[in-house]
Amino acid sequence: MTIGVGLLGLGTVGAGVADILSNPSGRHPLVGQLELRRVAVRDVSRPRPVALADHLLTTDPEAVVDDPAVDIVVEVIGGLEPARSLILRAIAAGKPVVTANKAVIARYGQEIAAAAAARGVYVLIEAAVGGGIPIIEPLKQSLGANRIQRVSGIINGTTNYILSRMASEGAAYGDVLAEAQRLGYAEADPAADVEGGDAADKISILATLAYGGSIERSAIPTEGISRLEARDVDYAAQLGFVVKLLAVAEHLGSDPDGTEQLDVRVHPTLLPKDHPLAGVHGVNNAILVEGEPVGQVMFYGPGAGAGPTSSAVVADILNIAGIRQAAGANGALDPLLAAGSWRQCRLVESGLTQHRNYVRLETTDEAGVIGRIGTCFGREQVSIQSIVQFETSGGAAEIVVITHEVSEASFRAALAAIADLPEVQTVAATLRTL
Repeated sequence: MTIGVGLLGLGTVGAGVADILSNPSGRHPLVGQLELRRVAVRDVSRPRPVALADHLLTTDPEAVVDDPAVDIVVEVIGGLEPARSLILRAIAAGKPVVTANKAVIARYGQEIAAAAAARGVYVLIEAAVGGGIPIIEPLKQSLGANRIQRVSGIINGTTNYILSRMASEGAAYGDVLAEAQRLGYAEADPAADVEGGDAADKISILATLAYGGSIERSAIPTEGISRLEARDVDYAAQLGFVVKLLAVAEHLGSDPDGTEQLDVRVHPTLLPKDHPLAGVHGVNNAILVEGEPVGQVMFYGPGAGAGPTSSAVVADILNIAGIRQAAGANGALDPLLAAGSWRQCRLVESGLTQHRNYVRLETTDEAGVIGRIGTCFGREQVSIQSIVQFETSGGAAEIVVITHEVSEASFRAALAAIADLPEVQTVAATLRTL
């Protein structure tokens, strides 16, 4: 039985999907039963990395969705609209959807899941997080028996490449970013990556799957790496840490009404050098899942690019195709994540969360400064793990403090008091620490 595929978008990922479907030899036998029936592009005359017959191409994406020869719709155009509307249109037509669109799923996942549940079709999203790393299906199925305590990961390859270069070469952030753009690892406008938005989209999706409830994407505290200085990466290394942009979703308990309390966030983080995520370098991604009874499970691999992402997209297509074969062409398809089964989740107030912290202070170089800084921390019950003074020049000093775990509210109150000390010129950097 041949299964018709409609492809929305023929960019980097779309071309990778088309190439796989056009060259099934040596792949899973089911790939040979997939046939590309229609492809939506912006410009039919534009040269493309994969050769396709002219009759397959159209500039009307709705025509792809509505084509009766298309059984599965694959959305890889990106962005919010028209992607969201096209996904909902396909669902309304009773057609399963495969998408790599993290932005749409992070913001409209509950709406899409509800529509899919009502219509009885699948929407599969493996390629939306982690590129070629299989993480979505394991969270939904293989790890479903576990109480997930924490999901943390390096889920943006651009920032991990930049941080890896800063650590290994002592290079400045701006210089490495420019090189990453030249190599194609970073976009011309890198804001979504370096300001943490891309990682926030992805951790929103992972948290929703891990804890079975919708996460408000806009409420996720998000900090990128654009203000990170090379000296903080160097000081971290001297203290036994590496700096990574970490996305975290942590279960903190349940309210009396059963609402799950979650701490979901994205920020640069100091990781001990023996931490499982500390050795993830370059453009690679890794996601660490901690649960009971499984313990720690880590998923590692290339997190972006035509090959890894198209691999995940086609895996989802094969998943649907296999179900169709098992159930029959008209067999019912129950969505894997029914909206009606979702829990209530809420993000806790940031001041109540507990973290270890790294602080770099620029101060005058005089006796008693460290003692006064320690007093400010002590008044707010902030316990200090270490406090180190680095090289000084011109009557100035840099003092680096690492705290034990403390509430965010107490830490911020202590910082405010420290900033008011006449000897403290500036609170130059604050980073979370594991």
